[in-house]
Amino acid sequence: MFVRLLLLFTLVPIVELAVLIEIGQHLGMLPTVALVLATGALGAALARREGIQAFHRLRDSIGQGSFPGEAILDGVLILGGGLLLLTPGILTDLLGFAALVPGTRYFIKYYLKTAIERRIRSGSIQVHTR
Repeated sequence: MFVRLLLLFTLVPIVELAVLIEIGQHLGMLPTVALVLATGALGAALARREGIQAFHRLRDSIGQGSFPGEAILDGVLILGGGLLLLTPGILTDLLGFAALVPGTRYFIKYYLKTAIERRIRSGSIQVHTR
C-alpha cells in the first residue's frame, strides 16, 4: 500500500507537470493558465450542482426509510471529483469531470461496487454486523 501511495503522490504530479508543459509549448502560457482556471471554475459549478442533487437523493432515501447507498456513493464520487478538479492538471481534471458527470459516474460506481463486492467475497474486506 505504501508503494502505491508513494507512486501516486510522485508520479501523478510529474506526469501532470509534463502534460501542462507540453500544452504550454503548443498553446502558450496564458491560454494554458486560462484552461486550468476555466476547468476549475466549471468543475466547481458542476460539483455544486451535482452535490446538491446527491444531497436531495440522500434526504429522499432516508425519508422513505431505505438505505441511501447509491446517494452516499454518488456523494463520495462527487467530492472526489471536486477535489481532483482543485488540483492543477489536465489528467486529474478529466478524471474529476468523469466523477462529476452522471453518465460517466454511473460506470465508475459500477466498477467500484464490483471491486468492493469481489473483495468482500475473497475476504480482503471483512464486514462485521451486530
